[in-house]
Order: sequence, then structure tokens, then C-alpha cells
Amino acid sequence: MNINELYFIALMTGLVGSLHCIGMCGPIAIALPLGKKSWGHRALGGIVYNTGRIITYGVLGALFGLLGQGIEMAGLQRWASIFIGAVMILSVIFPALFKGKVQVEQFFFGYAGKMIGKFRKLFTINSMPSLFLIGLLNGLLPCGLVYVAIAGAINTNSILFGIFYMIIFGLGTVPVMLAIPLVGNLIGSGFRKRYTFLLNWFIVLLGVLFILRGLSLGIPYISPPQKMLKPHEKMMHHQSKSMDMDTVAKYH
Repeated sequence: MNINELYFIALMTGLVGSLHCIGMCGPIAIALPLGKKSWGHRALGGIVYNTGRIITYGVLGALFGLLGQGIEMAGLQRWASIFIGAVMILSVIFPALFKGKVQVEQFFFGYAGKMIGKFRKLFTINSMPSLFLIGLLNGLLPCGLVYVAIAGAINTNSILFGIFYMIIFGLGTVPVMLAIPLVGNLIGSGFRKRYTFLLNWFIVLLGVLFILRGLSLGIPYISPPQKMLKPHEKMMHHQSKSMDMDTVAKYH
């Protein structure tokens, strides 16, 4: 799985999973202090809010990309990939066993409560800086979908690629998150339940892919052998090879 494939997964995670955001972030997006101004002003406010959210995701990508880089240097990348894949699958199975009574986000309710307390002050201020700060804080709210994206950032094994991964994930969520404050929550609960079922299967599929990647079974594109270069190492290899060819051409 090369870096381009990882970025594709990041984009699809954002696009496919963005309707999941309606449950956690939807009420926040609807309540944004946009006022009753023109659609252009409201759209600009939505963009500012989402920009703050994506910046926070980028910072998370740097932190967890660094973690992945440390795991790679310790020679634990394969086991980390298997572990992350297993956690993804269990994050779907565990709530299903308890019939939806237990969610991953519930373990962070105390933290989420403190974050919401900070939100309340910002929602009284109708300004672009306030919308930007709401977006920054929103990116720190407990969210199962963000945890899935963070798992992908860890597997980039690079600070820079981890940042790109999370930014691409955030961009994938923008269409839905930008539409919510403009048109309101128009999606019925019945559709959201059916969509959650599909989203859970998507997360399980990602988990299986991460496990297969860690097992290094020699399956092209899905489970490459362990001797294959890492994504960022491969890019550096191609760049070095290109520079060598340029040098040869220069002296001939």
C-alpha cells in the first residue's frame, strides 16, 4: 500500500464517513453564529469554520505521523498495522455486541463536556475569528471517525505525510459539513441508521486491509511483502534515482 493509496483511503474515509459527523458535529454546525446574513457570508463563515477543523486535523496528523515514524524505527510497523486493524474491527463489533448502548465516544464524555463548555462562549460571538476557533476546538472533539483517520496517519510513518493524510481526510468531510449550516439537518433518522450500517462495514473493510498489510502475504497492492520499501522511502528512492540520471545526462 503506497502513499497514494493511503491518501485515497483518507479521502474516501472523509467522504464516506462524513454523514457520521451529523450525529456529533451536526448540532454544532447548525448552531454556528452565522446570523441571518447573505448566503455568501454564511458560506464564507462555513469555510472559515471548516478551515479551523482541518488545521486541527493536520496537527493531529503530525503527532500521530511522528508516532508511526517511531514505530517504524523500532521495527514494529507490521505489528502496529495488525493492531490498528484489529482495533478498527473491534470498534464496530464491540458496540454491536451491546446493541449500540456502548460507543467509543462515551469513554470521553467528560472531556467532551469541557470542550462544549468552551464552545458556549464562542457561540455568543458572531465573527469570523469565533468561527475559526470553534472549528479548531471541534477538531478535538471525541469522534470515532477521526480515530479511524488517525490510524491511517500512524501508518504513513512520517510527520509530513501524516499531516497530508489528515488534511485530505478533513477535505473529504467538507461537502457535508459545509452544507449542514447552510441547509440544516435535512437527513432523516431512518436514513442515518441505514447509513451507519454501511459505514460500519466500511470501517471493518479498512481494518481488514490494515491487518493484511501487516501480515505481508505478498498480495499485490493489498499485502505487499515485508521487503517492499515504505511509502516515503520509496518516494525518496525515486527522487534519488532521478537525480542520478540527471547527473549522468549532464556529463554526457
